[in-house]
Amino acid sequence: MKKSHLILIPISFIAILLKGCLGNNRSDSKRQDIVKVENVDIQSHRPNIIFYLADDQDVYDYGCYGNEKVNTSAVDQLAKEGMLFKNAFTAQAICAPSRSQLFTGDYPLKNGCFANHTSTKSKIESVTTRMRKLGYDVLLAGKSHVKPSSVYDWDKEWEPVPKKNVPRYYIPLDSIESYFKTSKKPFCMFITSKYPHGKYFDVENPNVDDIKFYPFNINKKDNPEYVKSKAGYYRSIEEDNTQIENVLDLVDRYLDDNTLFIYSADHGVSGKFTVKDIGLKVPFVARWPKVIKPGTTSNQLIHYTDVLPTFIEIAGGKATEGMDGNSFLRLLQGNDVQINKYVYGVRTNQNILNSEVFPSRMIRDNRYKYIRNFNSLEVVEQNLTGKPNVDYFIKRGANAFKDEPLEELYDLESDPFEQNNLTQNPELQSVKKKLKKDLFSWMEAQDDFLSESTGNMPIITPKGKKGFKLDQDTPRRKITDSLKNTLHEGDYIIIEHW
Repeated sequence: MKKSHLILIPISFIAILLKGCLGNNRSDSKRQDIVKVENVDIQSHRPNIIFYLADDQDVYDYGCYGNEKVNTSAVDQLAKEGMLFKNAFTAQAICAPSRSQLFTGDYPLKNGCFANHTSTKSKIESVTTRMRKLGYDVLLAGKSHVKPSSVYDWDKEWEPVPKKNVPRYYIPLDSIESYFKTSKKPFCMFITSKYPHGKYFDVENPNVDDIKFYPFNINKKDNPEYVKSKAGYYRSIEEDNTQIENVLDLVDRYLDDNTLFIYSADHGVSGKFTVKDIGLKVPFVARWPKVIKPGTTSNQLIHYTDVLPTFIEIAGGKATEGMDGNSFLRLLQGNDVQINKYVYGVRTNQNILNSEVFPSRMIRDNRYKYIRNFNSLEVVEQNLTGKPNVDYFIKRGANAFKDEPLEELYDLESDPFEQNNLTQNPELQSVKKKLKKDLFSWMEAQDDFLSESTGNMPIITPKGKKGFKLDQDTPRRKITDSLKNTLHEGDYIIIEHW
């Protein structure tokens, strides 16, 4: 991409400059000397928007986030060229619910996709409708994992493509290149990789010293199977790094500097299905040469629900009142302002391979996090219904997570890996009370099926088709024959849009 230099020119000439900034090959420029051009009228020169989403990668596994043992050179370079966010979050550490937030601007409970492999509500307006109204093509290149198609009606959608000698399908690079060459209008493209999600590469004779360990997994350092899996995961990250490099080469070759490129990963694999930061905190790096100052960072809380409102504002629109997210365009423009006081998290353990009844909710500010585990052993007796078939599965869920208490409170400033539960600390009772109150207020506003009252432990099931039912086997969990098919429609909350 052509290098930009800060010069004094009349503002009327900026449009000519924008039009004329044709990209050079990325290898010819490391873009270290890009500088910000002030006073660009974004709405008059609407940028192309590209969002690259990796699959199941911990925020702790990037060079730019402190892991020197993994090859993420493409993302590290993006961080040098743009802005790195240190407090970006998804609300759910699972594929479909996480993606639904990006595409709708609403938390999973509001948009309806709060369990994996489920649909958003049919009347939701997603990114396709909202950005199309503002004159954008809206495209998906790669993994989808969202439905229904009536909500996610992409202008163009390209499936992942097979590639030899790799464990996962590749992004559709040829289709992306063809579109870049021929596009005639501004576009919003989501490039959604299947990497580094398992199945991982098979790495022979892995060296434990090549893996970086943290407080949450240091106990597995002497586990050969874990080390081998982690080595394969690192190799899969490296493969995705090559994909990102290929995409950026195309961006720099065919598109001008008025292109916003964002990189993220949908959630952390080490904290999958939890509401811990190892699952909910995500990498988030943005490059926009005409707007973002290179080599900058932001500590402000942003969230996946904020992405669509940001894109709408960039495109010249205004987010609909009632949308959960808030635009962070001002952060990209260099203004250090609060976007969110809190971010929230949701945990739904049903409709996954290890389906259990153990829902959780989380609220977090810049320092403290409060977690409520609604079916902990501490309260399971109060959650029972008197129906033996239902109560068996409620008890089973509580025992499956017997080490997780009803309440958790963490000081993330001193304990970023959430190792020391402070819920009984007398000096923090006012903090806990405030977070707890605000969490339940948010849950009520989200029309959550859970509430503060005990004795409220509904089990959920899809309408009209089979999911991973509690009373049936899954590939990872077996149910005794005497309990199979013992749950009936009246025992469940039926999820209409499942």
